[in-house]
Amino acid sequence: MLEIGIGIFFLVMYFALGIRLVRPTSRGLVERFGKYKRLAQPGFNWVIPWVDRLILVNVTEVMVNAEPQEIITSDKLNARVDAQVYFKVRSDEESVKNSQYSVFDYQYQMVNLARTTLRNIIGTLTLKSANSERGKINSDLQRTMREETNHWGIEIVRTELKEIDPPKDVQETMNKVVKAENEKVAAVDFATATETMADGARRAEIKKAEGIKRAKILEAEGEAQAIQLVNEAADKYFVGNAQLLRRLIAVEKSLATNTKIVVPMNSELVNIIGEMAGIVPLAGRGAAAEKPYPIVPARSSSAERPTKGNGG
Repeated sequence: MLEIGIGIFFLVMYFALGIRLVRPTSRGLVERFGKYKRLAQPGFNWVIPWVDRLILVNVTEVMVNAEPQEIITSDKLNARVDAQVYFKVRSDEESVKNSQYSVFDYQYQMVNLARTTLRNIIGTLTLKSANSERGKINSDLQRTMREETNHWGIEIVRTELKEIDPPKDVQETMNKVVKAENEKVAAVDFATATETMADGARRAEIKKAEGIKRAKILEAEGEAQAIQLVNEAADKYFVGNAQLLRRLIAVEKSLATNTKIVVPMNSELVNIIGEMAGIVPLAGRGAAAEKPYPIVPARSSSAERPTKGNGG
């Protein structure tokens, strides 16, 4: 019984030595006598102790820093460039195998590939265009690295250009240029705003003058219409009376200066004079009534009264 118990104990220990647990973030490669045997999925796995070997591969996203480096741009300026690469090993069996069997230390290879690719890309650009075209640099870097690492079982998630720092003296010169350009833009904007304000004031004055002009035109038109209405009323109701009044004024002036005037019998002036004197003109005299008669100016009171002592 003791021998059986010892045998069971060693069997259990042997089984326990072969237990392997694989986390969900990893995949395992099982090698037997140095040769690939199978892929170990997340969870419980058992390998033959001292025969099989389990290699764990991380399949989560990883970031590597491409280390700062000095790069000469196309305009012969040195720029300190740094970048980051985000990648992960694809979780299928073939990709996990390639990450171990197709490349030696893929993280180290990834860093050097990123540095080399950055030198090739930025070396064709000027310093100014390199700073203004970061998105293009990231896209070119990511595309190149995807093409180069496709057979490694690696997926390039994204690349980020961290910094492009020119030399200190070049940076100071660039800052002065940018400041001068900003001041120029500000001056142009101020001049444009001033011109706009002046144009607005000019338009307001024009509108004001047009309003005053329109008001005066309307006022003149109103006065002209009023005068026209007065003239129409005068022509309609006052033309004959005005002429008659004018004649009366002439007669009055003639009587005042003892001037003899001849007035037609059938004129309205005779009737008016008669009404003023209390005499009604006679009608129906025939041709005799149409003859004019003289108007004798009135004598003074002293002439009308007879002088005493002259017989009458």
